[in-house]
Amino acid sequence: MEWINRFNRAVAYLEEHLEEPDLREASKIACCSPYHFQRMFSLLAGTPLSEYVRRRKMSRAAADLQNGERIVDVALKYGYSSPTAFNRAFQSVHGLPPSAAKTPGTVLRSQPPLRFAITVQGVEEMEYRIEKREAFRIVGVSGPLKKDMEENFQCVPQLWGRAAVDGTIPRLAALMDGEPRGLLGVCDGLESSRYYIAVASSAPAGEGLEEYTVPAFTWAVFPGAGESAAAVQALERRVVTEWLPTSGYEYAEGPDVEVYLDPGCTKFEVWIPVVKAKE
Repeated sequence: MEWINRFNRAVAYLEEHLEEPDLREASKIACCSPYHFQRMFSLLAGTPLSEYVRRRKMSRAAADLQNGERIVDVALKYGYSSPTAFNRAFQSVHGLPPSAAKTPGTVLRSQPPLRFAITVQGVEEMEYRIEKREAFRIVGVSGPLKKDMEENFQCVPQLWGRAAVDGTIPRLAALMDGEPRGLLGVCDGLESSRYYIAVASSAPAGEGLEEYTVPAFTWAVFPGAGESAAAVQALERRVVTEWLPTSGYEYAEGPDVEVYLDPGCTKFEVWIPVVKAKE
């Protein structure tokens, strides 16, 4: 369970440096890239890291205002150079402007510091298999992923939408000649992350297409079904919160792969790169 301890140390670091949190440093403490740290946090906590940090800042800001600090000073303390931006963030959490926090009896909201713990549920069994696979080449289209995971929840579906209407998906299907079979959604997991809609192929990329080599890894593979991105995200959250903590494996620093097995993308597999957990 050492990886959970690392995540708790990373969250503790953010709490200690809430006025100027450094995501890169927190990621180092968690022993993963900024992208994977945000993604794992979101799956474990059920909320994006940026939203958690914003709520912690506004919880502290409310206490500072009630202790008599000036609004402009509190705004600057938590990284808001614009009073308008601070006012917007404060209202998004508390439902009222910062000036109201100074009024005795005002009802405010507090986000307590988060700490991860393992809860063994075991209500519903999970199917999985472990595969060792050599590096494989993919061909497809890609788009950049944002630093803020909330933005990726919008830009990735938009990329799929464009691929569905501009003829990219049938074009890719005609190029598929490798394993894993199916339409792939791949996040390369690098610091400047990109998300690919692609197929495993040895064919030339062709005009408007790109290629990427998925490195060799041991993969934990989980089957799923559903007609929306939410179904994939729900399975990924179960993998991280239910299977991974007691599996004897840790999440490896590598790409995330979604394999869509049918034309309607209603049957899929989630592939996560894993390594044996350290004793």
